[in-house]
Amino acid sequence: MLLELIGHNRVVFFGGKGGVGKTTVASATATALADSGRKVLLVSTDPAHNLGHLWDRRIGDKRICVRDNLDVIELDPAATTKQHLREVGDTMRAMMPEHLHKEVAKHLKMAAESPGTHEAAILERIAKLVVEDADGYDHLVFDTAPSGHTSRLMALPELMAVWTDGLLERRARSEHLSALVRGLTPSGRDRAVAGSEDPVDRRNQKLRALLLARRERFQALRAVLTDPAECVFFIVLTAERLPVLETGEFYTDLHSSGVRVGGLVVNRRSPTDQGEFLASRHALEEQALKTLSGSVRKLPLIQLPLLPSDISGTAGITEFARLLA
Repeated sequence: MLLELIGHNRVVFFGGKGGVGKTTVASATATALADSGRKVLLVSTDPAHNLGHLWDRRIGDKRICVRDNLDVIELDPAATTKQHLREVGDTMRAMMPEHLHKEVAKHLKMAAESPGTHEAAILERIAKLVVEDADGYDHLVFDTAPSGHTSRLMALPELMAVWTDGLLERRARSEHLSALVRGLTPSGRDRAVAGSEDPVDRRNQKLRALLLARRERFQALRAVLTDPAECVFFIVLTAERLPVLETGEFYTDLHSSGVRVGGLVVNRRSPTDQGEFLASRHALEEQALKTLSGSVRKLPLIQLPLLPSDISGTAGITEFARLLA
């Protein structure tokens, strides 16, 4: 059923409360899609990566093939943030005179630990994957961080595009003023037409190109995330009170960001035929699921069983993937 709900959506996100099995469900889905003959890239955006543990092999910040039609990558927060700040630093140094370059370095050092820097860096990396670097893949499957982090991430593309628009507007005003000032001479002649030979003009053109490229990248990501034919989000949960309550809040956040939620994946459902204790647990889970309300209650519900053993390695994930058909 889950594969039918995904259909031809190119970008598939899995998110939810921590500890509900997002990584397992995302990996099983990617495996099932790969088994159907489609080329898939599975991406972990969670700083606390579990893909390597689940697949029982080393997975890092470079794509590796774990089986036919399936490549996997764990976005490294430290490396991503470092690369992000390096690019920001290059831009800032191009904007400022050389004697201020040490101040730029000091600012970037503080920014590395500032709130929001990690999210901005990861968002930039996601945007590049979705918009620029996904040629040859039929699906990109994202295993995301817990709900709160992912809610902010889904809202960031629009905020970052607006912020970049503000930078472009300020740059335009600054360039206009600089051109007027440079055009004034003692003779009163207007020499503003320095053309591309003027180093200030060349610098401004470079900065404008960088900002425009960044804005276009975020706008393109935003367009993908809010296109119901291109992107779908599945919320993973367990049938317990707290995950169910958090699912309702998470759905509201995603809906507000314009992201289509395609369904709920209820993981680790207790069986009804394996003794009184598990049957009682199943009854409690039914009560918890009944508290889902409003639009969330109308979403398709995929229920996956509690298994007698842990899932690990290619064989275990492949076996679990068969439950998604």
